[in-house]
Amino acid sequence: MIVAGIGCRKGISAADVHAAIDAALLQALLASRQLSLIAAPAVKGTEAGIRDAAAARGLQLMLIPQSALEAASPRTLTRSARSVAAMSVHSVAEAAALAAAGPNAHLLATRVAVGPVTCALAEEEIFR
Repeated sequence: MIVAGIGCRKGISAADVHAAIDAALLQALLASRQLSLIAAPAVKGTEAGIRDAAAARGLQLMLIPQSALEAASPRTLTRSARSVAAMSVHSVAEAAALAAAGPNAHLLATRVAVGPVTCALAEEEIFR
């Protein structure tokens, strides 16, 4: 399972979210069809741009509670002063992706920023 974690400013559009997701997929050399889920902080659940982007891609939007973002924060690769000040996590997008993908997930790369939206991709680690 591959999860796109989203961080953003208020009032973003679905096009903004699509641009960030597409940039992250390109960085990771993945196709859009490989994406399983979109995750965002629960406080961003009212952002129409995030909801509309998930719906347009036919993907579930998972809203991550603050406590889960904070629990995932030590596993992030990026350290953003803005994210720490706003959400008390090192990277909102990376923490959301990791929290949604599970406790053994790993980031495929650092988060990508495209305008007012950041996106990070995490992959669930499946042990056999």
